[in-house]
Amino acid sequence: MEDYAARFDDLFFSLAQRRGFREYLTGLLAPRERNKTITCLAGAEPVAGAGTAGVQRLQFFLSESPWEAEQVNDRRLELLREQSATAPHDGGVIVIDDSGDRKDGTATAHVGRQWLGRYGKTDNGIVTVTTVWTDGRVYYPLHAAPYTPAHHFTRSRSDPDFRTKPQLAAALAARGKEAGFGCRAVVADCAYSVSDDWYLALREAGLAYVVALKPHRGTWAPADQPHTPIEAAHSLAWRDARHPGDWMPVERHFRDGHTETWWAADARLGGYGPDSPCRLVVATTDPGSLPEKATWYLATSLPHPDTPHAATGPHPPAGLAEIVHLYGLRPWIEQSYKQIKDELGLLGPVVRPTGTPGCHRAGPMPRRRAREGDQPNPTSPNSPAGPGPYGPSGPGSPPPSPSPGGGEPGRTQTHPQSSRP
Repeated sequence: MEDYAARFDDLFFSLAQRRGFREYLTGLLAPRERNKTITCLAGAEPVAGAGTAGVQRLQFFLSESPWEAEQVNDRRLELLREQSATAPHDGGVIVIDDSGDRKDGTATAHVGRQWLGRYGKTDNGIVTVTTVWTDGRVYYPLHAAPYTPAHHFTRSRSDPDFRTKPQLAAALAARGKEAGFGCRAVVADCAYSVSDDWYLALREAGLAYVVALKPHRGTWAPADQPHTPIEAAHSLAWRDARHPGDWMPVERHFRDGHTETWWAADARLGGYGPDSPCRLVVATTDPGSLPEKATWYLATSLPHPDTPHAATGPHPPAGLAEIVHLYGLRPWIEQSYKQIKDELGLLGPVVRPTGTPGCHRAGPMPRRRAREGDQPNPTSPNSPAGPGPYGPSGPGSPPPSPSPGGGEPGRTQTHPQSSRP
């Protein structure tokens, strides 16, 4: 650990900061039977030990000492790139997600009443957008950015400094690529499939995407054609495993060694199609019933291998098996920030405001003071390399549909009920 910590010494200005950094790392790595609050990280007695010198010293290092959190994170990523076991490659994915936690009061930066996905409701709290790089073998967090609700800005959502969560996510994905973490695609759940800015930012950054769509989100189409992703899936031919029709078997491999046979197919819906710039891929365990928790509806910019533009497009073509595999890596983000937060009782890089939205003091700070004796949220002891039989979940607006003329997905409109088939 000393060899590792020494690689960060030039980022700190004093011996006290370097010692604080080592104490913090030691506290994070040391086994503990309780949430790692400041007192726990410093090895002090719960509650009663909060005023001891070691706890106060560590608290000052985390919240007051003038070191740059971004520089420390950049150095961490640099060390990951140097190691052959963790070096990124173009076959991995950058996974995007946001994580929210309750927060009392309004004094902390970025606090507001907003949707908190982990609780499934709107509440007062903080939401952080995060990115993770993984290839199914290793995974590690890249960057994080707190979302600032519109009421923190003078002109609300019209303020030029306001950024939505999809905008923050696209910027983080592009930042990860610029930092040397190439990927096959950016993977996200349905919460990010509704933003035109998200698609456009990824295209400008030269990044492909595989994003989930909500199954019942309607889009404009002729009356005799499907209007939702689930209707498009039901229109595909299927009889049984011996007569699959439009479906193709896909073998999925899980971390515990077992495999499952899923079925995947290219569907057509509005501007989506295997010969369009944006494909609609449906993956499920049962094409006949399309079970809700074991069916994915995926939009992707990776071209079909048989399309004319596959050889000339910006991204290499991808078969159905690869697309299912790429989206199956999405739950790896659940094994990074969220589990770390539950284990440590801390949250990401939230900092104190200086009076201007978007302008904050550098340096990480605990976002949640876990009560002594709190138990961490349970995590799955047998997490697969993908969601297994569980479909994408989480809040978010419904998916966009591609424009009829092709190109990137545009804004969606619900098809009039009277003209549905």
